[in-house]
Amino acid sequence: GSRVPLVIDASHPQSPPTRFDQAPCAPTPTPTAISSASAGRRQAPPQRRPAPPRWELRGAHPMMRSAARSLASAANRRLAPRGLCSAAAEKPTDPCPDPADADPQLVGALCRVLSDFRGPRHDLRAALRGFEARLTPAAAASVLRRCRNLPVPSLRFFLYAAALPGFTHLSESLLILAGSLAGARLFPLLRSLLSDLPPSALSRDLFPLLFRAYARAALPDDAIRAFSSMERFGFPPTLADLHSLLFALSHNGLVEHAEAFFRELGTQFDVSAKTYTILISGWAVATKPENARKLFDEMVERGVQPDVPAYNALIDALCRGGDVALAQAQLKDMQLSGGLVPDAATYGPFLRYACTAKDARAALRVLDRMRARDLTPNVFTYNAVIRLLCELGEIDEAYNILCEMDTRGEKPDVWSYNALLSAHCKLKEVNKALRLIARMDKHSCVPDRHSYNMLLKMLISVGRIDKAIEVWDGMEKRGFHPGSATYAVMIHGLACKRGRAEEACSYFLRMVDDGIPPYQATCQVLRDRLLRLGLSDDLEMLTDRMRRSTSCTIQDLASFMCSKRGEKINSPNTDPEVSGLDIDESEWHEMGSKIDELEQSINDLKAEMGTDTPAKKPDEAKPSDSALVRDRFGVQYDVESSCDLLDVEPNAEP
Repeated sequence: GSRVPLVIDASHPQSPPTRFDQAPCAPTPTPTAISSASAGRRQAPPQRRPAPPRWELRGAHPMMRSAARSLASAANRRLAPRGLCSAAAEKPTDPCPDPADADPQLVGALCRVLSDFRGPRHDLRAALRGFEARLTPAAAASVLRRCRNLPVPSLRFFLYAAALPGFTHLSESLLILAGSLAGARLFPLLRSLLSDLPPSALSRDLFPLLFRAYARAALPDDAIRAFSSMERFGFPPTLADLHSLLFALSHNGLVEHAEAFFRELGTQFDVSAKTYTILISGWAVATKPENARKLFDEMVERGVQPDVPAYNALIDALCRGGDVALAQAQLKDMQLSGGLVPDAATYGPFLRYACTAKDARAALRVLDRMRARDLTPNVFTYNAVIRLLCELGEIDEAYNILCEMDTRGEKPDVWSYNALLSAHCKLKEVNKALRLIARMDKHSCVPDRHSYNMLLKMLISVGRIDKAIEVWDGMEKRGFHPGSATYAVMIHGLACKRGRAEEACSYFLRMVDDGIPPYQATCQVLRDRLLRLGLSDDLEMLTDRMRRSTSCTIQDLASFMCSKRGEKINSPNTDPEVSGLDIDESEWHEMGSKIDELEQSINDLKAEMGTDTPAKKPDEAKPSDSALVRDRFGVQYDVESSCDLLDVEPNAEP
């Protein structure tokens, strides 16, 4: 429902921008000429390669054309990177590790600039000018990777760097940026960027990324259209590409569209058991075992021999549908008729069904059967059992499973420990929770923000402020840097305790100095508490520090911090003894339960994506029809505000 701008060039109203899923325009190579004045801004390398051909893009903004030239030369000069196609569907990983030649201090400073100037009206270009001489392609790729949660500032940084004379982006930078935009569902911006690039600047690894992004956004037609456009961009689709598309659709609740497209292809591809397995598993996710059985029978009728993964998908569909008896029959048929040997994934659906039914004894019986066959569940299946035992109060048995994971070679991950930590925190078991954190350190498992948020919230609620501060001081040693939510736990908790307001202010100042924008609720809690205690001087000091922050978002919050909305609490009739008491315990628990919700607050999300738009005045003139563009969703986008979001001129001459 948010208003996402679409970047186009208003100087060509008769030529709409080319969509990425349409055939690209034929580029016209022309020689590149760089003026000596512009070239003097950057030190020329000892041996400069011949200038790459310049790609003129009709209807594109000059900064987009510069990005096209940069990516086109990168495609010709560098090897194809390890893309995102091999990443897991649930959590895509980095295309490649950080380049070794990237300056860590430079990367950190640039990331701070992108975080400080994340808003649509912030002058990011002026803040980046001081880094032009030191900016390298490796540093730019590292910045884009670390700022994936800031898609719009990353795009502005990408275009700004591409426009610098003599600068050439690494080819994997486009994959990182495309993943950032797609993850934020800024598809108009992504389509505008990709449509202006020549085919030589693209790679095959880009298409699986688009399949996953469109599927997660419930846009199956766009995912299929991207698959159909592969050949026009010089990448004939293969069976592996088809499997990537079907998997993305099937595991995001769009299996009907996946099967319909599979049948439309007919005999274009030689289907295998893996093709049917993906579709069967999709119907398992949709909890429709009858459709899964039909596909399995169809596979057998077509002469495609089912393998172990195919049987596993069918068993999973039956267990999810609640027909465990038929799933057991399929397991026997798999061994007798098919002559196949079950693996650990075969018993996974039975374990998950027992966990869903809250039947711990049945889950342990399945584990015993797997031990008898010398099969080891994966870490995800183990975590489901640990979570079930913790929910049922069987903490000791959960620890036994955790020890079994170590002995059988399945290293517990942070979610394994978080399930136990959550149980200890709910029971206010301070010593056991701290011992579990020490165990994580011993096994080289770094706690995440959920671990620290749960632990800090519990320690503050029971009054162990000393331990909470000790845990906080140990975060950096463990390689964890707190964010807005973790700071909010400490600030909210300390502000609610008697005599701890000044400590809350110290954490707030540290947060501001680190350039981390606080939640608006955090500002409100601290402001009201200081006014309640009559500490207006401390409030003024905090507000002044926020005004002098390098983060434009924090500067904007300073006006909210200095508002006098909370002064009515500190009325002359207020009892000073009452004002110093702790906030009621129920209020603290209610406040603590909202910390996780604050992580996804609307204000923070708008600030990260740069989608904040000023309210329209009643007497403001309506933009003309030529300044509005309607995208495929039927939403009209303002050309001038779209270009302003990227800090470019809407009517710039090509």
